[in-house]
Amino acid sequence: MAGLLATEGLTTGYGRIEVIHELSLGVPEGSVVALLGANGAGKTTTLRAIAGTLPVWRGGVYVDGARIDGRSAFEIAAMGLTLIPEGRGIFPGLTVDENLEIAANAARAGDGRLRDGRRRRVLQMFPRLEERIEQRAGTLSGGEQQMLALSRAFLATPRVLLLDEISMGLAPRVVEQLFESVSALRDEGLTIVLVEQYLTYALELADICYVLAKGKVVFAGEPAELRNSNTLASSYLGSA
Repeated sequence: MAGLLATEGLTTGYGRIEVIHELSLGVPEGSVVALLGANGAGKTTTLRAIAGTLPVWRGGVYVDGARIDGRSAFEIAAMGLTLIPEGRGIFPGLTVDENLEIAANAARAGDGRLRDGRRRRVLQMFPRLEERIEQRAGTLSGGEQQMLALSRAFLATPRVLLLDEISMGLAPRVVEQLFESVSALRDEGLTIVLVEQYLTYALELADICYVLAKGKVVFAGEPAELRNSNTLASSYLGSA
């Protein structure tokens, strides 16, 4: 399947329970792909399998046509696939500054000036983090922690950013600010795979939508097609 990132016949699950059944999708470079569906549809499981935190049982995951499943999560991250999980993936005992420094030092490429420039960029995107630069990450609000998680991901210079419900448990005003930042990352050419409960934001950002139901793809197409299909939306997304 064509794309910077692709899965072919991806099958996986937990224990003896198969959750994802022969799932195939393609993520073109520079695009935003939204994985949508009701709770339990298999969206997070798909991201975990792509990122290597969950073993692939059958089928494969490919980057630039090369198969990557079977590698460790660390190896996959080093190849440029960065996952921001529901738990945000920050170091709560370290300061904001220390969290950013670790991410910058772990970047795949770039000299010191480039890293410094990217650091300035994230602090421009999230001025609240600059105000709290010496504060321990675990004492930040939920929205601020998510800002830090996004900043860390950006500093790691990913080829593909995997976002799992970044709006979970946050106030609408904070969610709006987060998605403005994700939109800015998209405009800079970053490839993004997005799992999101806020359909309005997901459909505004996405170039391609995949709707999952019981671990299978039931729709693949452009957001406009999904908006115009009331039956599909109400059946699989819980919206009218």
